[in-house]
Amino acid sequence: MNFSYQKARDIMVENQLRPNKIQDANILEIFKAVPKEVFLHEENRAATYSDLDIHLSGNRGYLKTLHIAQLINSANIKKNHKILHIGGLTGYVSVLMANLCKEVIVVEPNSKLKSLLEKNIIAQNISNIKIVDGELDCGFVEESPYDLIFIDSPINHLKDMIKQQLNNELGKIIMIQKVANYLNHAYKIIKNNNNYTKEYLFDVFTKYELYEESEGFVF
Repeated sequence: MNFSYQKARDIMVENQLRPNKIQDANILEIFKAVPKEVFLHEENRAATYSDLDIHLSGNRGYLKTLHIAQLINSANIKKNHKILHIGGLTGYVSVLMANLCKEVIVVEPNSKLKSLLEKNIIAQNISNIKIVDGELDCGFVEESPYDLIFIDSPINHLKDMIKQQLNNELGKIIMIQKVANYLNHAYKIIKNNNNYTKEYLFDVFTKYELYEESEGFVF
């Protein structure tokens, strides 16, 4: 019997996402439709829909699919949203979000990952993703303001300059704060007239880190 990635996606949605309060029909359909396996190196594809992190380069990779879904679900993405995705890797999460919003601006400075990102976006026939040159800790001010800034790999410190790139009326940041080697907290930060509120979302257990930094988290 030939292995079916589509069947694996369906099982992943029913066994991992639905039981963990991911109920939005649009989100579930997108996770069923987007072929995660094509965004991975050949040697990683056997673990595509398992409940595991998937390593890509250095100390970076894709979180468990459930965590990705939880982050996207918490973002409450709307069709008119403009999103900044900091750390696009090979494009899987960017493509998921592009199916839910108006435009995704992606920062990915790693040249090998960026090359795969560009190829994957073309292969998926996605027209509302724009890849830009920028640093992972700085965002991309030239395209701001953003309705959502999405950081799906742990960081220690969120710079003020990133918060300033938000839409002033209920712009949001979805991010992961590193607490210890494997323990991280996912947060939602909402901006309203230059005031910020922070909401804890859930724990994320991963060794990944968007970039190395010695400073502690500042909010």
